[in-house]
Amino acid sequence: MASFGTGPFHSRPGLSSRSNNAQSDEIQLRVDPIHGDIDDTISDLHHKVLGLRNVAQAIESETKFQNDFLSQLEMTVLKAQAGVKNNMRRLNRSIIQHGSSHVVYVITFGLLIFFILYLLSKFSRR
Repeated sequence: MASFGTGPFHSRPGLSSRSNNAQSDEIQLRVDPIHGDIDDTISDLHHKVLGLRNVAQAIESETKFQNDFLSQLEMTVLKAQAGVKNNMRRLNRSIIQHGSSHVVYVITFGLLIFFILYLLSKFSRR
């Protein structure tokens, strides 16, 4: 790793540090005018941070919207489940009360159709 400057404090080119006296904890910083584009860099960084803040706010807004949407969707699904459960309960009650005569009618109808088709196929061969 390259070392910039001398002494206990190292800096980038264009920046130097010096102590007032050997026992002081204060540091003085001088900016070399050649590398004076720090203000521009700080300004660019500030604009980028503002842009990131705007993006974060947009993400937060979208997240809140989607959370509200999911909550409404969950409530709709719960209502639909309750409706289906009630209808199944009514259907089961109706089947129990009226018996399974509907199944007998369907089977009888199927056998009757099968018998008619059988007879038609026998008479059509002659």
